[in-house]
Amino acid sequence: MDIQAGGADLETLARVVGRVRSNIERVIEGKPDVVHSTLVVLLAEGHLLIEDVPGVGKTMLSKTLARSIDCSVRRIQFTPDLLPSDVTGVSVFNQNTREFEFRPGGVFANIVVGDEINRASPKTQSALLECMEERQVTVDNSTYQLEQPFMVIATQNPIEMEGTYALPEAQRDRFMARVSVGYPVEAAEIAMLGTHTGANPLDDLEPVTDAAEVRKLIAIVNQVHVSSDVQRYAVAITSATRRSEELSLGASPRATLHLVRAAKAVAAIDGRDYVLPDDVHRLTRPVLAHRLLPSVEAAMSGRSTAAILDAVVGTVAVPAGAR
Repeated sequence: MDIQAGGADLETLARVVGRVRSNIERVIEGKPDVVHSTLVVLLAEGHLLIEDVPGVGKTMLSKTLARSIDCSVRRIQFTPDLLPSDVTGVSVFNQNTREFEFRPGGVFANIVVGDEINRASPKTQSALLECMEERQVTVDNSTYQLEQPFMVIATQNPIEMEGTYALPEAQRDRFMARVSVGYPVEAAEIAMLGTHTGANPLDDLEPVTDAAEVRKLIAIVNQVHVSSDVQRYAVAITSATRRSEELSLGASPRATLHLVRAAKAVAAIDGRDYVLPDDVHRLTRPVLAHRLLPSVEAAMSGRSTAAILDAVVGTVAVPAGAR
């Protein structure tokens, strides 16, 4: 069935997204922008990297989204002794049948929560590369497809670097967006004391949608129109990062694709069946910043990657009246 991003479909999407957002905000209070970014990545078929200090709710946000959708969820605690086979699965010899049987690993779920992803070795981190990009796992020359929707939500602590392995550029590039939860405002923290000290709020959280409905919403997002002017604007932004003297590594073509796919999800959530240049512009930081590397001179001068990106984006002309 050809699903068009018409009025009725967009109303359905807005209604379901509203239910999921309200459900998440029952647990994650005072962080509407972070919740919105998480839902955008889900509908854009991307993966999310949550980077922040301990105790601000990174894992709780991941588990709350997973609990709000009635689908399979697996949590992988990344530690130095975690093996690639723990992530992807392993073939085990069955003495009864005299054949090898595949036992799926932690990635065989709709929502995969990777906690403290930078604590595992690079070899184990690389086990996620194929499944994040191609939605499949290859073990012993056999390929196994992952069920849709499939989303990896990884967390990491950027402060405590002892005993960690920085994510390589190839892995960071596979995350559609990076967000920081941040400390709650005082009123939200006081409200949290009232709701979180008596019982775990996750215990009473019920699913408000399921995997089949999420797949329908993703199909609606895919039909959102992106004009040639907006496409050129997205390419102009990523191309400008590659030319910048303050960056030693610019945005990849995959980053351009992620930027446009996320913009389509934002437009659909806002009730539009077309993407505006502003949709692309407001996503540049969460979608591009974690992929870029500042030059030695820029790093020594104290320039942050986000500040460099903002300056680069500011040099790109915004198409007028594009839709």
